[in-house]
Amino acid sequence: MKYPIGVQNFEKIRRDGFLYIDKTELIYKLVNESCYYFLSRPRRFGKSLLISTLEAYFQGKKELFKGLAIDTLEKEWTARPVLHIDLNARQYENADSLRQELNKHLELWETAYNSPYGDRALEERFYHVIRLAHEQTGHRVAILVDEYDKPLLQAIGNKPLQEEYRSILKPFYGVLKTMDGHIRFAMLTGVTKFGKVSVFSDLNNLEDISMLPQYVSICGLTESEIHQYMEEGIQNLADTQHLTYDGTCRKLKELYDGYHFTPNSEGIYNPFSILRAMNSGVFASYWFETGTPTYLVTLLKQGKCDLSEMASAVTDVETLDSVYGDDEPIPVIYQSGYLTIKGYDPEFETYTLGFPNKEVEEGFIKFLVPYYTPIRKSAATFEIKQFVMDIRSGNVDAFMTRLQSFMADTPYELIRDQELHYQNVLFIVSKLLGFYVQAEYRTSQGRIDLLLQTDKYVYIMEFKLEGSAEDALRQIDERGYAAPFASDSRKVLKIGINFSAQSRNIDKWIVAGN
Repeated sequence: MKYPIGVQNFEKIRRDGFLYIDKTELIYKLVNESCYYFLSRPRRFGKSLLISTLEAYFQGKKELFKGLAIDTLEKEWTARPVLHIDLNARQYENADSLRQELNKHLELWETAYNSPYGDRALEERFYHVIRLAHEQTGHRVAILVDEYDKPLLQAIGNKPLQEEYRSILKPFYGVLKTMDGHIRFAMLTGVTKFGKVSVFSDLNNLEDISMLPQYVSICGLTESEIHQYMEEGIQNLADTQHLTYDGTCRKLKELYDGYHFTPNSEGIYNPFSILRAMNSGVFASYWFETGTPTYLVTLLKQGKCDLSEMASAVTDVETLDSVYGDDEPIPVIYQSGYLTIKGYDPEFETYTLGFPNKEVEEGFIKFLVPYYTPIRKSAATFEIKQFVMDIRSGNVDAFMTRLQSFMADTPYELIRDQELHYQNVLFIVSKLLGFYVQAEYRTSQGRIDLLLQTDKYVYIMEFKLEGSAEDALRQIDERGYAAPFASDSRKVLKIGINFSAQSRNIDKWIVAGN
């Protein structure tokens, strides 16, 4: 079986015999129920392939759809002019780079439709291209914009540049509303939603289908689709990994499933990771190999984010629909695919968020290590291994010395809020350890606990900021933190730890145990 690794062009997939998961029934529904749409999905989730499929459909390329669901649904196959803009094609260093990218598309269309308006403003040129395409072909136009928000995302943390991008894109996209009579269909895709972005303040005719139940699976893969199209791949993967078929399915689910774009919906698998795993016969964090955008760290630092709260945030639809909040990074982190909907409270209309799967959780936490600690990314795995070996062997002093290294030499701005910095580093450590041992990290009213369990040891740690290790140890006893393990056969180690504001690190720890 030929897996379309890195292939996002529908025509190439169909002509060259690559695997195609049939989404055309949903595409037919989309095209025939309304005209203007917006879809938000994480990167590498199939948005570009969706746009490419729509392009082939509106170009009337019936032969490419033979044997697919839409083949029996569509009767007309009208060839229409298609204006396809892909803003994912370049890096945007400044406003000129965005103007150049839009100009590149406009020049091609102006040549195709003999437009004499190439000396006008970008939005005027777009206006006339749409009009001339309709007039010359006799068919209203399909407009497809892929990754509309790429320039804006790259400018997070640079408000003046972001405003420049908005001032260019707002009138350009605004043409879609003024030219309604010339447009048959328009769709914009991106990572972030447009609810509160001034770019779309005048473009209120776009229907956001990002959280509609009927379109949950328009990008990504459902479990039934994986079994329908990839049974051979699952079995090959099982054979290669020396697992049972059922064991392989459980592993795929643990690593790559778990995206929910609306409450109580079927889980969606990351298509990029699934295809890579099937093609290579190896389980790995493929989504993270393509790079994690640094704008996420910018948002986390600007918002002085408590990582433990972020990982189980409670929010509402209005918040999830917002973007670019310097004080509220959760919307962009959710929309980027690092958090997903885990639960819904209908009484208060709030959502509980969390990591969708192990690939995302482990990859995201490892990604944060060099931004919150002095440990280089390349050395992170080695450090984690050493932590785990210390814990499994009961070597508390080695563990604490290593933890000191995670706290050391932290020059960036987060250190100004020392308690938050310590909490975030401990959260990262506990999450990293939790992939190998049973770990729990929790905070409440200034209390910081780290609980680690192995087959031989239980570690109960209490942390104080500018207190004393003795006070921390006393609190473990007074509040009965060790009580649940009173009859446990494992050795219980109680560790009181103090952070010094002056040294900006752990200055003392005391160990007591049975």
